[in-house]
Amino acid sequence: MKRKTILITGAGTGIGRDAAFALAGRGHRVLATTFSEGQAQALRAESQRRGQPLDVFKLDITSRADRDQLLEREIDVLINNAALGESGSLAEVDVDRIRAVFEVNVFATLELTQVVLKGMISRQRGTVLFVSSIAGRLPTPFLMPYSMTKFALSAAGAGLRAEMDALGKNVQVALIEPGAIHTGFNQAMTNRKYEWMGPQSYFSAQAEQLKRQEKRTFAFLEAKDTRSIVAKMVQASEARRPRLRYVAPWAQGAMVRLARIFGV
Repeated sequence: MKRKTILITGAGTGIGRDAAFALAGRGHRVLATTFSEGQAQALRAESQRRGQPLDVFKLDITSRADRDQLLEREIDVLINNAALGESGSLAEVDVDRIRAVFEVNVFATLELTQVVLKGMISRQRGTVLFVSSIAGRLPTPFLMPYSMTKFALSAAGAGLRAEMDALGKNVQVALIEPGAIHTGFNQAMTNRKYEWMGPQSYFSAQAEQLKRQEKRTFAFLEAKDTRSIVAKMVQASEARRPRLRYVAPWAQGAMVRLARIFGV
C-alpha cells in the first residue's frame, strides 16, 4: 500500500479525529487540522499520548489566509470533514443562521477544495472526499438548516466527480455519508434551536415533545462509535478509483433508501 499525505479538516473531534488516528495507524502522513489553536493543542497532546504522530495545525476553512497555506503542500487526499450544525423550522429560523451554515459546509469547503485541486490537477493525481450525511439524502423536519447544506454538498461532490472525469487528470472525487453516530454533534445541533425558540415560536407548545422525541430517536438510531464510517473513509482514501458514495452505518443507509423508494 502506498503511503499518502492526507489532509483532514475538522479533526479536533468526532469522526475527523478518529479518522486521523486510523489513517496514521495505517502508515499515512496525516495533516490533522482544527478550527482553533486550542483544539490543535489538545489534539497534539492526544497524539503524543497515543504514540501516533499527526501533523496538527489550525485551519479555519472560512479564512482565506488559512486556506492559502495549503498552496505549497503536496496533498494526495483531501477529506472535507469540517462542518457546522444548525436546526429549527424553516418557517421561523433566522436566515442568517442558515447562511452561516452554508458558509462553512458548502462555500468555504468548496473554496478549500479549489485550493487543493490546483496541485492535484497539476500533478495529475489525487482524491477529494466530501463528508456529507444521510441527512443530505432525506429531508428531515427541524434539521433542514443543516440538511440543506448536505444536499448541496452531495450534489457538488457528484458534479465535481463528473467534471474531473471529463478533465482526465486522474483526480478522484467521492462522498462519505455518515448516518447518526454518537459523537455529541447531533445533540449539540438539535439543541441549538432551543436557544432562540421562545413563547413566540410557532412550535413553542411542542418544544418539550420535540426534545423527548429527539432523545428517543438518538437512543434508538445512533451508532455507539465511529468505527463503521471511519472504515469507509480509510477505504475511500486508499482506493485507486473510489466509488461515488460510502455510507455507514449500513442499516441506516438501507433505511434511507427504503424511505425514498416508498416516498416517505
